Amino acid sequence: MSQTLFVTTEWLAEHQHDPQIQVLDARMLPPGQELTRNITQEYLAEHLPSAPFFDIEALSDPTSPYPHMMPRPEAFAVAMRELGISSDKHLVVYDEGSLFSAPRAWWMLRYFGVAEVSILAGGLQAWKADGYATEQGHPELKEGLFEAYPQPDQIKRLNDVLLVSHEGGAQILDARSAPRFNAEVDEPRPGLRRGHIPGSLNVPWNTLVSNGRLSDNAHLQSVFEAAGVDLKKPVIASCGSGVTAVVLLAALTELGHKDASLYDGSWGEWGSRDDLPGVR
Repeated sequence: MSQTLFVTTEWLAEHQHDPQIQVLDARMLPPGQELTRNITQEYLAEHLPSAPFFDIEALSDPTSPYPHMMPRPEAFAVAMRELGISSDKHLVVYDEGSLFSAPRAWWMLRYFGVAEVSILAGGLQAWKADGYATEQGHPELKEGLFEAYPQPDQIKRLNDVLLVSHEGGAQILDARSAPRFNAEVDEPRPGLRRGHIPGSLNVPWNTLVSNGRLSDNAHLQSVFEAAGVDLKKPVIASCGSGVTAVVLLAALTELGHKDASLYDGSWGEWGSRDDLPGVR
């Protein structure tokens, strides 16, 4: 695996006091768990040393009716500075250990122009299992130096995806589970239709993951190929709300794919619209 995409707990323990390394806690709750867990309190109770909370929910566009839409560059830069995050450092993001949300933080930071971003393999779970120390509360960090330089080609909007769905030109991949993709179960977010975008292919995100990191390249390639994906053609990744779709983008990056983007609205947008086609 490329060390630019993943770093191990051993590597981070060795480099965590390097002034050019900064660790970010990017854990978040899957939909439906908000009523039984408080992710902020869980972060305050235990996190990696000096790691501020990269709260994906709070960092999303507050004006959008759809979940986890990308914020304005100015708002994101201000939020990062207030958290003490600097864009010229090597940022290492982690989640609880399932690889559910850390890739979204990795992608957001890369989208806004951060050159060096890695994911901690195994996340918080692996860090603790390997006997490394954690901290409580909010770390005291000085204001960061963060400039946002968005990469607009990395995001596709609804009209872009609608055109591809009708006319081709790229492959739309859906990272949701097969029962959701196949309209066999209700969506975890209320008010959404069942089904999927016409012409899309199903690559459930967790079929690409092993022990809190991506599986080996041979397995990644076999999963994509089994789903009918041509790894030489452009890809638009989608999911429920633009979070786990980024696991697909990380896997494609690991395989050297150069033309992959995110449909940020995902099924949270598409499935809420009665005027859009859907396959049940």
